[in-house]
Amino acid sequence: MHDDEYFSGRHTFSGNNNSHPNLLKEGGVQWRGSRGSALNGNAGNGFRVEQNRGFYNHGLVDPPIEPDQLERYRPTENDPIHLKRRVGLVSGVALIVGTMIGSGIFVSPSGLLERTGSIGMSFVIWLLCGVLSLLGALSYAELGTMNTSSGAEYAYFMDAFGAPPAFLFSWASTLVLKPSQMAIICLSFGKYAVEAFVTECEPPEIVVKMVALLAMVVILYVNCYSVNLATSVQNVFTAAKLVAVLIVILGGLYKILDGNTQHLRHPFANTQYSIGNIATAFYTGLWAYDGWNNLNYVTEEIKNPSKNLPRSIIIGIPLVTICYALINISYLTVMSPMEMMTSEAVAVVFGNRLLGVMSWLMPLSVTISTFGSANGTLFAAGRLCFAASREGHLLDILSYVHVRRYTPSPGLVFHSIIAGAMVLYGTIDSLIDFFSFTAWIFYGGAMLALIVMRHTKPNYPRPYKVPIIIPYLVLLISIYLIIGPIVDKPTIEYLYAALFILGGMIFYVPFVHYKYRIPFMDGLTTFLQMMLEVAPTTNMFD
Repeated sequence: MHDDEYFSGRHTFSGNNNSHPNLLKEGGVQWRGSRGSALNGNAGNGFRVEQNRGFYNHGLVDPPIEPDQLERYRPTENDPIHLKRRVGLVSGVALIVGTMIGSGIFVSPSGLLERTGSIGMSFVIWLLCGVLSLLGALSYAELGTMNTSSGAEYAYFMDAFGAPPAFLFSWASTLVLKPSQMAIICLSFGKYAVEAFVTECEPPEIVVKMVALLAMVVILYVNCYSVNLATSVQNVFTAAKLVAVLIVILGGLYKILDGNTQHLRHPFANTQYSIGNIATAFYTGLWAYDGWNNLNYVTEEIKNPSKNLPRSIIIGIPLVTICYALINISYLTVMSPMEMMTSEAVAVVFGNRLLGVMSWLMPLSVTISTFGSANGTLFAAGRLCFAASREGHLLDILSYVHVRRYTPSPGLVFHSIIAGAMVLYGTIDSLIDFFSFTAWIFYGGAMLALIVMRHTKPNYPRPYKVPIIIPYLVLLISIYLIIGPIVDKPTIEYLYAALFILGGMIFYVPFVHYKYRIPFMDGLTTFLQMMLEVAPTTNMFD
């Protein structure tokens, strides 16, 4: 095999290929099909094929049963390019907390209060959203320690249901869910950053979008440059946003001690109890909590994932829930419920009334918070592109890693381009509603995957095992969150979302199932490889 052929990654093998590995020659081979395949090519030394879950699932080899099996397979010094394990416990907690505490708590309080009608019910919804996020994340911890490949729901759907559902998830998430999440956060960043300099009127929309795009470019550069730099940025910005949260909480405590509790009396007056209102209120609250599953997208890069994944979840999500509850109480010490519902920048109003000449701290704190959240979102989303394309479900180039920096830069760039388009053409409210409805279809699917694998793989190693009642409960709530708004107030947008997800099968059948390859794609892949300095990877299972 010539060097240019190896670099282009054009030589692929399907998971159903019967060729024996010893018939292959030196060089690099990109394996497509069965997940977990790892061909380690060493110049002049041939290569070895590592055992993996793809082989286990097909019964070709017996799965290991040692309790430390997740840490068995480590790349040697001369292994080809792969993702490095650089995310420890502190970085894991920072990724969860830093992604969850973003724009939601600064944008969502007014929308949630409007849909519930009372501060008491809105407070209950905030707490229930935190509990639901924790229960869902604990279920994800079991899934993530069972299968330590990156990709989160994508990997779990492959294990439980096979390729078609996994492809539909990657299709919807890569083209809509993750980019819309990134776009929402960056738009919030732009809005608060511009408001710090515009006091007399609403910030111009075009300026907000340009600032959002600038932030996206900076975050893309950070994530493409180095995993260590991206995690360091995440750690620093998470610490900074926790300081900002502490300022809000201490300000609220000061006002309570000063006797400003008039807005906290009669908390359940005017509560709206309709099924649709409660479900859409959950959507708004859960948007503020979204990010609880982001660590599962990077499990291949977590040090000791069987311990650090559940530990990060158990530390991070309760911390966020407590912060959110106290922040909402603090808001109500200086603002009436009506003022909160009519304000689009609750945190800024809070700062103007409480901090005086230091009121500029609140817009600054929000921009720091949203920037850190966007950084964590892109860090996780790039790994979804990487995992799905490694299976042949997306473009080959998206599974490649930079030859020196070991970052999945093609996936990061692809994701950022789509998110940038959404920033230019979308608005925050419309993106939040679409994101919430579609996301909970897949969250519920992940719960179903866990339940199914309890029956189909009862003896599979589970370093962390959640009580079975938890995924059943989260699944039922997911069904309610999906069906409730449709029954209460059906709109054509829900149909569009469902049709878009199912429409992925139009591409799955020819390009994935029948493996049809567009003629010019090989040349395009080679060009992008040389331009981006990337190469195919091996899978790494620890």
